[in-house]
Amino acid sequence: MYTTPFDYHRASSVQDALQMLASNPDAKLLAGGHSLIPTMKLRLASPSALIDISALDELRGIRTDGDTLILGAGVTHSELLYDKTVAEYAPLMPDMARWVGDPMVRNRGTVGGVVAHADPAADYPAGLLTLGASFKLTSAGGERVVGVDDYFLGMFETALAEGEIVTEIHIPRQAGKGAYEKFRHPASHYAIVGVAAVSGPDGVKIAMTGAGPKAVRLSKLEAAIGTDLSDDHIQQASQNAVDAGDLLSDRFASAEYRAHLAGVLAKRALMRLK
Repeated sequence: MYTTPFDYHRASSVQDALQMLASNPDAKLLAGGHSLIPTMKLRLASPSALIDISALDELRGIRTDGDTLILGAGVTHSELLYDKTVAEYAPLMPDMARWVGDPMVRNRGTVGGVVAHADPAADYPAGLLTLGASFKLTSAGGERVVGVDDYFLGMFETALAEGEIVTEIHIPRQAGKGAYEKFRHPASHYAIVGVAAVSGPDGVKIAMTGAGPKAVRLSKLEAAIGTDLSDDHIQQASQNAVDAGDLLSDRFASAEYRAHLAGVLAKRALMRLK
């Protein structure tokens, strides 16, 4: 199916993009486009204009500020996968990036696009929850930083207000090991279920994506695991760790099957933290 007609604009700066958004309330931002364009072809989105921000140097770059890793929203999945600074400060990020799509998607798609689109089957939201990330949102009126716990609100729903752009992702330095395990759709490679886990001095943080309307922390499993990462304890705690009543059912997997997968994937991720 073809998209509905739209105007195309290429922004010369973030401020230019913000001005275009203000004058085109129905416009959408275009970076990698791997989520937006298919949605437009299905007529699930019909923006009056696309504002191309893919070439903005302001949105690129990977740097650190003390113990915080700062990713420009335009950083691609491939850059996350191979960058040495990312591997040093937040090794969970490349562990997730390797699961994203295929080489074409990884070379064009951006971390900021994933954060802004908030697809419930995207990989990064689960990991960003466990890492305690935050997001810099920029508008014509200034900037604000929103923590990950307050950012993802529901299916394709975020704290991003009208006229705001995700410009940076801030990730505290990862204290311990991290792992991401995923059961993916064979065609789209989106997560039917994905589980991220990181270890720390106070225990583990575990989050799940793909199984519900948004990524969520598995608090019950976190409490059950505590700091004990022995094989027997992980095996026991991972069984029936997720309630199927809170999960999605569709033609790809029932809620019960997703709950089973969540336990299996959580066990695999936790075993890798040892």
